[in-house]
Amino acid sequence: MSYQPPFTITPAIIDLIAQISEQVGRLSVQPIHDLRLRRINRIRTIQGSLAIEGNTLSETQITAVLDGKHVIAPPQDIQEVRNALLAYEQMHTWNATDEKDLLQAHQILMTGLVDECGMYRQGGVGVMKGKEVMHIAPPAKRVPLLMRDLFLWLKSSAHHHLITSSVFHCEFEFIHPFSDGNGRMGRLWQSLILQQWNPLFADIPIESLVHQHQADYYLAIQQSTEHIDAAYFVQFMLERILDAMSFPQDTPQDSPQDTPPVERLLHVLKGEMSRDALQQALGLLDKKSFRQRYLLPALAHGKIEMTRPDKPNSKFQKYRKKG
Repeated sequence: MSYQPPFTITPAIIDLIAQISEQVGRLSVQPIHDLRLRRINRIRTIQGSLAIEGNTLSETQITAVLDGKHVIAPPQDIQEVRNALLAYEQMHTWNATDEKDLLQAHQILMTGLVDECGMYRQGGVGVMKGKEVMHIAPPAKRVPLLMRDLFLWLKSSAHHHLITSSVFHCEFEFIHPFSDGNGRMGRLWQSLILQQWNPLFADIPIESLVHQHQADYYLAIQQSTEHIDAAYFVQFMLERILDAMSFPQDTPQDSPQDTPPVERLLHVLKGEMSRDALQQALGLLDKKSFRQRYLLPALAHGKIEMTRPDKPNSKFQKYRKKG
């Protein structure tokens, strides 16, 4: 029997796929022709993915590297950026279901950073959070077989590409096939899978949104590992994809209340709901992010209102659509 990654398709995942598909349809009618905006989104993508791994370069500095200008920064950070710029430039030449292309991508991403470039690791690795071990990856001798099975599944899967790309990413992080660079490779390959489904995703900076929710990113991986169900990670990634799809239209004439976070809040708001109930309905883990990106914008632009406006901090506070 061929390998099947463990994941369930929840109602929340189905709803997110429907919303993303609507956005894909909208953007297909108005594709990005602005080369400047495409360049900005590519820089956002690279900055976000590398920042998750501790890279310190800003979007301005990455732009300078791209333009061949001198940048004062740690040499390793500059090398990471140069590698990433080259890798994302060559993405269109790779086949997402070809394992050899994955190894070539790692070779480009990690040149000058690690000795084992373009090859699977030869030793054991673990994922650390401070001094705490969060995950012990499978033994090195099992990696080639695990990766072969994962690629065979990717080639044969009949699931939606939004699901297969997220499941592949989750399984990739569990296997941790390389000695280093697994996070940036997992994010790169999910982007490649999505781009080969629909070219629109070449201009959508998903990694930038993942960086903004970095703690939740790692938590979703941990939950999927602990529960042996990639659904936690799939939902997280679909939420970030939906949020990221507002970036191509991120121009001055756009109204803040029309961004996906507010639209999603309005979609789940039924009658009167508490803050906790709304956050749970949205499947969000970060309270600060929910407040800043969903609740406050919806209130500020008159889309929702408090049931107790005279007592905004009341524990009995609820929210409803205005008008």
